[in-house]
Amino acid sequence: MTTRDLVLSALFAAIIVALGLLPPIPIGIIAVPITAQSLGVMLAGVVLGAKRGAIAVLIVVVLVSIGLPVLSGGRGGLSVFAGPTAGFFIGWTFAAYITGYLSERLVKAEQTGIAQGIGFFIASVIGGVVVLYAFGIGWLALVANIDFGKAFFGSMAFVPGDLAKAVVAALVGRAVMAGYPLLPQRT
Repeated sequence: MTTRDLVLSALFAAIIVALGLLPPIPIGIIAVPITAQSLGVMLAGVVLGAKRGAIAVLIVVVLVSIGLPVLSGGRGGLSVFAGPTAGFFIGWTFAAYITGYLSERLVKAEQTGIAQGIGFFIASVIGGVVVLYAFGIGWLALVANIDFGKAFFGSMAFVPGDLAKAVVAALVGRAVMAGYPLLPQRT
């Protein structure tokens, strides 16, 4: 890992934190609000790749662990790991890694722009939605003491917004790949 890799990871950690400045939107069905920070997780994976994207998220995890209020709504501290949103928060690292891993495998420089965009979108949906929900829904059902079905169907309220975030991540990933060829290779 080079200094440049660490700088890029820190930059995307800052982007994830900045997206937390947008206020969370409670949905009322379950105790997990809609936030913009999952977009930052998808962006980290798409733009930086698996390793650097996961490191960017781990930097945010460290900031939260030491008590800095960097999560949406000004949350931070070890209590975050015991709340109903902890599964989604812990899942961020895996989501960024899988999104980046799939982006590295699905998107190649010699592909057309549309093929690259579709590859980034698929990577964002699998990593940023499927993997993230796998962590979040299970933890939510356990901590909130609700049955898995209610946690699952309650979380489906996030899907339209997360698909929109995946589209944004795909567009940004394609733009970065086309506009900044000097950006270090993602693998």
